[in-house]
Amino acid sequence: MPADQAYPEAPQSVSHIRTWWDLFRPHTVTASFVPAFTGTAYALAQTGPDALRPDRFLVFFFTILLLQTAANLFNEYYDYVRGLDTKESWGIGGAIVHDRLSAKTVRHTALLSGGAACLFGLYLCAQTSWLLLPVGVICGLTTYLYTGGPRPIAYTPFGELVAGGVMGCAGVNTAFFLQTGTVTAGSVLVSIPATILIGVILSANNIRDMDNDRASGRKTLVILLGRKHSITYLTTAYITAFAWIACLTAANLVSAWALLGLLGILPAWQSVVLFTRHCAPKDLMPAMKRAAQTNTVAGILFSLGMLLGLLLN
Repeated sequence: MPADQAYPEAPQSVSHIRTWWDLFRPHTVTASFVPAFTGTAYALAQTGPDALRPDRFLVFFFTILLLQTAANLFNEYYDYVRGLDTKESWGIGGAIVHDRLSAKTVRHTALLSGGAACLFGLYLCAQTSWLLLPVGVICGLTTYLYTGGPRPIAYTPFGELVAGGVMGCAGVNTAFFLQTGTVTAGSVLVSIPATILIGVILSANNIRDMDNDRASGRKTLVILLGRKHSITYLTTAYITAFAWIACLTAANLVSAWALLGLLGILPAWQSVVLFTRHCAPKDLMPAMKRAAQTNTVAGILFSLGMLLGLLLN
């Protein structure tokens, strides 16, 4: 239901908390946690548990979480400014269009979140290597340019590639670097499933919003592919991610316990079925959530599997 009808009898304080909660899009939070967890788990599998630097893991986790929060808030702000979000829109936080928060508050919170991430990033550079600085700058700029600037990335066919590359590939390899001081071919290969599944979250979101995005002039990948081919693309991406996990174990790059990540096939299958059966944005909300849950289940169990292999060997 539209956001202004979601909690009609909630006390004002509860409604305010729920407004911020929805604005942060909690079902996608694992797009931050999974890369940090995966990169750290693989690092420990290579170096042993005694090499763990929990301070670096925690600081990096909050850094990437703050960047994702800033990206979500910038998305809310700029979609409102450009007139893309209305009171009839589905899947948005709805804080601005339903007059729960001012656009200025959302923008300032986005800037504050991004600024805090920059400070944490500088701390990590000081603790490890300033070679991380260019990576941090690229990630920070992407956070803003994804929906901000004159030519937002989210309006182009490259949204999935950029989001998956920054959150997935860069996230996993940065987490690995913070624990080991290097990046290896193995860490890059291990980052591929997260890269794909995070990109799929964006694809799922864009399939849901296809009609509205097309009317607003966006040229996202799913708009170029069309609905039928977009679902085929989604299915292929899922198959590739899970096949990649199987190949990593077959090549002995990760423990066989990492095959636990294949349990993510269940929400992935549910996501595809729901996208196939429904077209209306309100009916596709569960499909999008299943896409996010696929990343959660597959990513966490894949990482836990690597840790189990370390502990049980």
